[in-house]
Amino acid sequence: MRRVVFNQKGGVGKSTITVNLAAIAAQQGQQVLVIDLDRQGNATRYLLGDAEAPPEVGSAPFFDSTLKFAVREQPAGDFICETPFENLHLMPADARLDDLAGKLESRAKVQKLRQALDKLATEYDQVWIDTPPALNFYTRSALIAADACLIPFDCDAFSRAALYELLQNVQEIQADHNEGLEVEGIVVNQFQPRAALPQRVVEELIAEGLPVLQPYLGASVKVKESHERNLPLIHLEPGHKLTQAYEQLYRALR
Repeated sequence: MRRVVFNQKGGVGKSTITVNLAAIAAQQGQQVLVIDLDRQGNATRYLLGDAEAPPEVGSAPFFDSTLKFAVREQPAGDFICETPFENLHLMPADARLDDLAGKLESRAKVQKLRQALDKLATEYDQVWIDTPPALNFYTRSALIAADACLIPFDCDAFSRAALYELLQNVQEIQADHNEGLEVEGIVVNQFQPRAALPQRVVEELIAEGLPVLQPYLGASVKVKESHERNLPLIHLEPGHKLTQAYEQLYRALR
């Protein structure tokens, strides 16, 4: 199963959700690959901390290799590194992605990620793809390569407006490039159960028939501690209520 975590709005927890769900899958014995396509590299830092991957490893070198003619393409596995966590591997990201985007777009390389993941299908049970907060070349590549899309949502008016636009963009990718892509669900993040607005917004989304997943993920300082220590919640504090919510959410996925 290949999942892309995508929202065109920034600050909704894409990297946190990607890494924590991937870490749970790996902790349960699945062979898992995280692909970071966001030049900010938040998922990369979350998993590697201060350790730096070799410069020839990562999503930027992978896409750069697709611009060079070769009789035999370099295997995608060459661009993947280990993390400190068992069963969990990473294709890291860095700022070099910015310089490549225009060249990749003009050379129509948007199918290359899907082709590479097809060749890795026997090596990984799950692939989780973290995306930038924009509908750009890398996001389209991820949506074309994925089986399912998870949409983080943080319960305000701006997020709601962005959600409808996002769903239209996903439908366009489905129609033009990837008929098998499905919106697996909307992940409600930083939910405040005692506040009226989040409750109302989520209830309205459900009434509209949108696939809102449960449980909702609450806000917690434990997430910032998890980031600071470069430890997904399942490794930092398995018994914490937010960790348990992530585990329930993971079980709710098909």
